[in-house]
Amino acid sequence: MKKYYFYHAVMLVTLAFTACNSDDDPLLTEDVNVNANTTEKSIYATRIEMPRVKNGTNYMLLTKYDDGIGVNYSVEWDCITRAQRWTCWEWNATNTTKGWERKSWSGAVWQGRQWTGDPFQPDMEIDEAYRTELSDYSGSGYNRGHICASEDRICSQNVNGQTFFLSNMHPQIYEFNGGVWATMESKVRTWRDVVVGNGGVMYICKGGTLYDVTINGKKQAGTLEKNPKTGATNATLRMPVPKYFFMAVLKKSAAGMYSGMAFWAEHKADASKDLTPYMITINELESRTGYDFFCNLPDKIEQSVQTYIDVTEWK
Repeated sequence: MKKYYFYHAVMLVTLAFTACNSDDDPLLTEDVNVNANTTEKSIYATRIEMPRVKNGTNYMLLTKYDDGIGVNYSVEWDCITRAQRWTCWEWNATNTTKGWERKSWSGAVWQGRQWTGDPFQPDMEIDEAYRTELSDYSGSGYNRGHICASEDRICSQNVNGQTFFLSNMHPQIYEFNGGVWATMESKVRTWRDVVVGNGGVMYICKGGTLYDVTINGKKQAGTLEKNPKTGATNATLRMPVPKYFFMAVLKKSAAGMYSGMAFWAEHKADASKDLTPYMITINELESRTGYDFFCNLPDKIEQSVQTYIDVTEWK
């Protein structure tokens, strides 16, 4: 029988924050996290949505910035695999307004050129030897699957356009990208509307597995050797295809109370609408991936929000 790591308890911890800008979002100094990021890799590495960043020259931390909202989203890029490890961002009252629609790209001018449709493009912040190109997806049998979705960033043309960099993509089959993954994204946006509408903030970290994962104590490959829809081999591709995709979600109420949960889904044709079987604790997500999510929270807060999930709270 499949186990779900559900704990029907809610641990609410109230923090007294100093006055701050949402881009900085400093934490209390009275409690720290021994695994918190420093600003050595990036000045943005200490933001709450950030997981623990990787050291070494093989990994790049890219932050997309907009003059209107500040930080748009951040990506950690693995130069060796030519793939992103995760994308993370914050939702607040400033960046959840609506000022652009995806359908408006046809004929729109941005970055000095006119677009006939969605502005998919390689990320020029990454050296040519290590980035993915549009040609990598052509004929691959995979969609260019957004991690930070276009619909998640519609407050302006520039903010939306930045979601189309290939550094914010993973290859996904349509039946997953337009199926359960889209359902999860839509569900998270409904939570966002409630949280932000009531004066709170949400923090999101999403990605696909690039390395071995551990499920029920057993290690297995985190990437696919064949297209799960067509059966075509992935060996000729210049980019890995994740076997699983995940989302880590953290919300903070206007009163400073935190709670969190995670989604985990196998990359396959899946049109499921009931998302309960995909819900796990953030601790379990960390166990499966080896990543340390929301590591910039004080230890006590991090442990409480990652250990428990009240499924009824996330319906």
